[in-house]
Parts: sequence; C-alpha cells; structure tokens
Amino acid sequence: MSQRRKVILATHNTHKQKEMNALLDSLGVNIIGLDEYPQIGDIEETGTTLIENSFIKARAVYKSTGLPSLADDTGLEVDALDGAPGVYSARYAGEDASFLDNIEKLLRNLEGVSEVNRTARFRTVVTFVDGSRELHSEGIVEGIITADQKGSGGFGYDPIFLPRDSQSTFSEMTQMEKNKISHRAKALIKMKKLLEPYFKKENI
Repeated sequence: MSQRRKVILATHNTHKQKEMNALLDSLGVNIIGLDEYPQIGDIEETGTTLIENSFIKARAVYKSTGLPSLADDTGLEVDALDGAPGVYSARYAGEDASFLDNIEKLLRNLEGVSEVNRTARFRTVVTFVDGSRELHSEGIVEGIITADQKGSGGFGYDPIFLPRDSQSTFSEMTQMEKNKISHRAKALIKMKKLLEPYFKKENI
C-alpha cells in the first residue's frame, strides 16, 4: 500500500482539518494543518473576494512548504444586510473576534427582521496549489438565520444557520449529517473530482 500523500491545509482551524480529511480520505491524502508549520504564522487576507483570499492562502503555504496546499475561504451572505458579512465573516466583529462575538453582532444587526427576510447562504471557495497547477471550486448552501443559537457542535455561524428544508441548524447536526449538505462539502466534492486523476496517477 502506498504512503498517503501529505497535503497542507492553510488553516489553524482543526474543525476544518477534520472535515477535509473525512471528505478527501479516498484520495489517499493526509491533510495537515498549519499547527505543524509555526514558521508560516498568520496569512494576511488582502483580497476582496473569497477566491482571491483562498488563493492568497494556498499560494503562501505552497511557497513556504513546497508541498501541495489546499485553502478555503467561506463567507456568510445575509440578504437583509446586503450580503454582509460576506468576505469579512471571520472578522465581522473585529480582527480578534471570537465565533460568539461574530454571532452576537449578526443577531443584533438582524433584530426586528422577520424570519421570512432572514434568508442567507454560506459560500465556500476551495483552492489547490502545487506549483504546476492551480485549481478552484465553489459550494453554496441556502438557508435562514435563526433568532437564537441552537446546538453545540460545529463552529463559526453554525449555531444560527438553518439550511433550507432542514429542521436542524448546522450545530445540531452530526459531522456526517453536515458533510452531506454543507457548502464546504459541496466545494470539496467538486475539488475531489478535479484532484482524483492527479492523485490516482501518483498512487499507481
């Protein structure tokens, strides 16, 4: 059996690392986070779109490690807030904001907005860089922002995002349930199809 190929994920977020390992397992790759590469530090996201920021991170990690690199950038787009927080989702309440800080600011900004007008979507762009190719894919899931936090799983805005046709927020779902419908899962499934010929050829 061939050794699993190491791929560096441009994040310190262990939740994302677990999600991506689960979804890309059949490629025979081992997704490693930035915790193993402290010399890289924080990568400044200077782009104005999700795809720009995702490529900034993937290229920076590849340049530092010389290893195939994956990155993602995710935005929560709330219609009643003209698409905010969007590209600024991770730092909506400030540069050092916690998940809870961001959630509380979003809920404050939606006070008085009826459920029918709390429509939103999660959008994820995943990028891959290995020195010879640059690939990207996108995944979107529609839903609404709940008035209260529900559930204790997941991360980010998961406790207040109720996917369309679902009775559970992302935080109330198991990892397996979330992986079937999430924005990141959709983007990764598309990326997996792009990467399959490459990794299968290497493992022959």
